[in-house]
This record gives sequence, C-alpha cells and structure tokens, in this order.
Amino acid sequence: MRTALITGASRGIGRGIALSLAQQGYGLTVTSRSESGIATLAGQLRDAGSPMTVHRAADMADRQALPGLVALHGETFGSMNALIVNAGVGTAGPVDSFRTDRLDKTVEVNFTAAFVLIQAALPLLRSAADADPALGAKVIAMSSITGAYAESGLAVYGATKAALLSLMETVNLEEGARGVTASAIAPGYVETDMSAWVTDTVPADTMIRVSDVVAVVNMLLGLSRNTSITRIVMSRSGASGYHA
Repeated sequence: MRTALITGASRGIGRGIALSLAQQGYGLTVTSRSESGIATLAGQLRDAGSPMTVHRAADMADRQALPGLVALHGETFGSMNALIVNAGVGTAGPVDSFRTDRLDKTVEVNFTAAFVLIQAALPLLRSAADADPALGAKVIAMSSITGAYAESGLAVYGATKAALLSLMETVNLEEGARGVTASAIAPGYVETDMSAWVTDTVPADTMIRVSDVVAVVNMLLGLSRNTSITRIVMSRSGASGYHA
C-alpha cells in the first residue's frame, strides 16, 4: 500500500489531492486546523477508497506539533511514499507598512512548517524509496506563481513561496540519489476559498481549477525516481504568465 501525508487537507487543493489519492488506494494521514473538518474528511476518504486514513488537527504555526504528525504516520504505516505540503496562509500588503507580526506568522506557516515536516519525514521517505526502486518517494510543496514572479502587494507571501521553490530544489539535490525527489507547484489563482478576495478583478470562472492542480500532483507521483521536475509554474489561460 502506498501512503501519503497531506497538510491543509480539509478544503481546496488539499482536499482535492486527498480524495484523488484515496481513490487510488493510498493510505493517508491528513491534517488541518479544524478537528471537526479533518475528522469528517477522514471518513469521506475511507468511503472514497482509502484502505486506512488517520487524521490529526494541527496548526502549522505550532512547530512543536509538526513532528508528531510525521510520527503518527510512521506508527500507522511504517514508511511514507509522498509528503504533500499544501497548508499555507495568504497575506497581502505593501512593504512599507507590512506588520512584522504578520510577517512572522506567514513565514512560520508557509516556510518553516514545510522545512520541519520535511526534515522529520526524510527517514520515512527514504525507507519508502528503498522499498520502491521504480518510483522512489516524493515531496511535493504547494508554492505560488508569486514565488516565481514578484507581484506588487504580495512581497511577504511571495517571498515565502519563493523560499519553497528553493527548498524543493535543494531537497532534490540532497536526496535525489536516495530516491527521494522534490517538486514545487506554483499556480496562479486557483478557484478556492483562499482566492475569493480577488474575484472582483479575477472572475472565479477564469481561475485554475483544483482538478488541474490535482492532475499535476498525480503526474509527479507517477514519475520514476530517475526524473526530477523541481518546479512547475501554472498560469491562467489568457493571463501574461507572470502574474497570479
């Protein structure tokens, strides 16, 4: 049985990925901040085809809680074929007036949590890679097009997402020879609750579909261990390709 740990799984992109992997027969560890939301999702994932799903509510800003998520997965499954780092927080504001408390929270959730989870998960990922010489194991992080191309008003958010791009490239360099490959997906606006604030200027029906991001995740998970794609930028059709 292939297994995955997915953060930010209760809604949006994370939920779409979790349901897709459940339908493929993955054993899953899922987490989000809401206990009721993640418990409900766990039941839905089992109904969708996951042979075993465990869940735990956790705040990605609480770095002390993060190794416990990996430990829960390890105790349940023994190894990890995929770590999907999806949880994140959106924030906007100009550099000259951006509050430092918001800066700290954004960095903690969008970057530090990813680093802590990856570091804790590497032994399980390496074990899965050893057991699967064809596919190896994967780390997939949800970045943003603003991490690849700067956008006014999104300096802090974009900087954390750029850090994810760099982190995935470095993890890939350090772990690829062991069969653990890493990729970052950097989409423009995706039609989720997180993008609702901008629908007055970017209509929801022009946004990237969650199913399109899920399709990219599935493609990455199906690559052999001999192939690495460290970043994929997804832009909205008709947009410049350099803006969300």
